[in-house]
Amino acid sequence: MNKEAEPDIDASGYKRTAGAGIHALFAPKELGDFTVTWRTVSISFMAVILGVICAGVAALLKAMIGFITNLAYYHRISTALVSPTHMGLGWWSVPIPIVGGLIVGLMAKYGSEQIRGHGIPEAMETILIGGSKVQPRLAVLKPISSAIAIGAGGPFGAEGPIILTGGAVGSVFGQFFRLSAAERKTLLVAGAAAGMAATFNAPVASVLLAVEILLFEWKPRSLVPVALASASATLVTRTFVSSALLFPETHYPTLQFTGLLAAAVAGILAGGLGWLLTLGVYGAEDAFRKLPIHWMWWPAIAGILVGVVGVFVPRALGVGYDTIGAELSGSLPLQLLVGFLIAKAVIWCVALGSGTSGGILAPILLIGGALGSLEGAIFPGHSIGLWALIGMSAALAGAARMPLTGVIFALELTGAFNALLPLLVACVLSYLFSTLVLKRSILTEKVARRGHHVSHEYAVDPLEALKVSEVMRKVTALKVVEPEMSLNRLNDLLRTDSAFWEQRLYPVVTTSGKLVGVISRTDALAVENNSNADNSQSDHSNQVSKNGKNDKNDKNSRAQRVVGDVMRRDIVVAYEDETLRTVAARMVSENIWLLPVVEHDHPQQLLGLISQRELLSARGHLLAEERRREQVLRIIRAGWKRTKATLEEETRETPKEEAVGETVR
Repeated sequence: MNKEAEPDIDASGYKRTAGAGIHALFAPKELGDFTVTWRTVSISFMAVILGVICAGVAALLKAMIGFITNLAYYHRISTALVSPTHMGLGWWSVPIPIVGGLIVGLMAKYGSEQIRGHGIPEAMETILIGGSKVQPRLAVLKPISSAIAIGAGGPFGAEGPIILTGGAVGSVFGQFFRLSAAERKTLLVAGAAAGMAATFNAPVASVLLAVEILLFEWKPRSLVPVALASASATLVTRTFVSSALLFPETHYPTLQFTGLLAAAVAGILAGGLGWLLTLGVYGAEDAFRKLPIHWMWWPAIAGILVGVVGVFVPRALGVGYDTIGAELSGSLPLQLLVGFLIAKAVIWCVALGSGTSGGILAPILLIGGALGSLEGAIFPGHSIGLWALIGMSAALAGAARMPLTGVIFALELTGAFNALLPLLVACVLSYLFSTLVLKRSILTEKVARRGHHVSHEYAVDPLEALKVSEVMRKVTALKVVEPEMSLNRLNDLLRTDSAFWEQRLYPVVTTSGKLVGVISRTDALAVENNSNADNSQSDHSNQVSKNGKNDKNDKNSRAQRVVGDVMRRDIVVAYEDETLRTVAARMVSENIWLLPVVEHDHPQQLLGLISQRELLSARGHLLAEERRREQVLRIIRAGWKRTKATLEEETRETPKEEAVGETVR
């Protein structure tokens, strides 16, 4: 408990008051709904600047993709974002994806292996274990490699690379300032959201994507900067690029009851599609791992399949925004949709499994839209485009586990707000199906394969819901000692009283009930051991020293030492009305795992003791709420009477449930 340099403010935001000894306590602030501070304002200003930068980065990446696509497939110089659909090269187009895959493989081997993959899992891993520190070279290599892979016909979207590139820019930007890991994470995610917002002109969906898969929290300190970055990127894009919707819809009908039932079926089917796509991607990755060649060559091998399939189904190549638009307008023939659905799914799974650089959102939208278009041939509403939209958003919700993003994304892309209700039904049921049949999503599976667990279930911390007074060991159940107690007596109690031994920390209280210090079991035993060692040396000195009388006096003095001589007076305490989360943060920051509990108004009035065991009891409360089932209300038919046996049964049940609660506590 003694510290050479005490911090002015601990991790939980509690300031130390002036003074020493028992008065060096923490003065708690008033509890609030949020832990936001004025620091969020400065981070928000940084995020706005970052949003402007990332809007430019997104525009540059799309221009690079357009340049390479035009050069490779149309042999012209242009930065317009086009599709290889109308290239007319035939079999001469096969080498293009192969060469693109080879270049990406070389860049990954000799530049940075982190450019492999679709970007979002890499961003998640950086946030979870990398302290949100991205290598600056990744901000350069990732967009270039992605532009080459997609421009050469890779069946990917630009959003994944833009998300990782924006995140890399945000992380590098934050590394120039003195920030915490949590603040760097906020800027990383702000950059990622800004990149997506600039790409799709969808600011709200970009913020929701950040919340659902990247932030791992729901707090004002991160939500506000991310939202402002997304808004500023969208503003720049709408001002200097285009303010139009990416896929403006013509007019979709409003579905009624039967249409909502069909939307539920579509959602379940889309969840199944997400399941198959996840198995396909990682099945392909497992197959590539079995090849007896270096992973650098895998993208080129996948490029062979991409090139051959592209000869027969050229719409399967590239980003495919034009195909998404055709699906939403319902202008694609059903026969073409069947072939496109199979071809796009196969080459995307194989190419992504090879470890090349490309995104997942646009391909999932394309594949889900093809499924929805096929469903539109039999589902009510007489609008193939509407069902394509539902299939797109539901596939995204199921495969990537982003139900709210799926709904809002579809609305922001098309402006079809009358489709809100069927979109909501389809997305949440797809999400439910996916979470039931798959432990991990297409995003988190890659992170899990690298040995890291990701959870996206947000809940109120049980440590935040309970107060110290609800779980502490009350003073009546504690072993306390007085300052005048001899150390010999204390050590005798440690040897003979098991309750004393198990407590580990003993508050030192005067006869008037005032807390003046603490002594730990370790300190008491250390004093006894030192005394024994000193006594042994003194006995040896008595045999050879002429001044044996003084040695005996010293020995007697040591034997008469009391608790007050060795107790610790600089006490770190907990207050009875603090949350357990506050106390847990204090324990970690002070490296102390047992704290006396005192009153606010009377800081020397001991109320109890709290340790890690009591903190874990909060988890017991949560488990009891989740697992214990009970019927609170009973329906009694008219004319029925409570029998004596029924009353006795209810009487027996009540104390049994209360006893369980006490045991958990």
